[in-house]
Amino acid sequence: MTAETSQTLDRGLRVLKLLADTDHGLTVTELSNRLGVNRTVVYRLLATLEQHALVRRDLGGRARVGLGVLRLGRQVHPLVREAALPALRSLAEDIGATAHLTLVDGAEALAVAVVEPTWTDYHVAYRAGFRHPLDRGAAGRAILAARQGGLTEPGYTLTHGELEAGASGAAAPLVGVTGVEGSVGVVMLADAVPERVGPRVVDAAREVADALR
Repeated sequence: MTAETSQTLDRGLRVLKLLADTDHGLTVTELSNRLGVNRTVVYRLLATLEQHALVRRDLGGRARVGLGVLRLGRQVHPLVREAALPALRSLAEDIGATAHLTLVDGAEALAVAVVEPTWTDYHVAYRAGFRHPLDRGAAGRAILAARQGGLTEPGYTLTHGELEAGASGAAAPLVGVTGVEGSVGVVMLADAVPERVGPRVVDAAREVADALR
């Protein structure tokens, strides 16, 4: 801590981070031990966070992240989109296919940024805001593979006809970006994805991840 920082705010943010890292919640005692502060301080922190819906406590007294973080999370999309656009533009122009950044939104994959190539005669129309199940399409499958530890070399996922008849996709997950689960990919009208596309998508995903760190 320095003279310019707030100890109370720092502790509150640490509470949120601790709760975000657990699926079953934490008790006041557990939080007290992890923060190294007494239970009274933890009670006050939780009460304040509850007022803003950032924390909720279940009937057993365990604290969990509250729904209020979703409202904050929605504002992250524009920032992520802005950071990803340069890499997506380069990818779309290089491959001649529609490039996209897809993030996890609940049980679905949500396209938050889309760039279409400028020089092609035709390409797949793909709009920001498009949703699809995580287990369909290259974008969602790449995310699931990374989540389950099943993504091995060459580091990308290929699909054909899962979201749109006649369209093929390639996607690679974002790796090493804290708090962001997503993928970068392309979709094209082709029976198969050309060999060079997969590695190029992996490079683009790495560029986006670097921009978000």
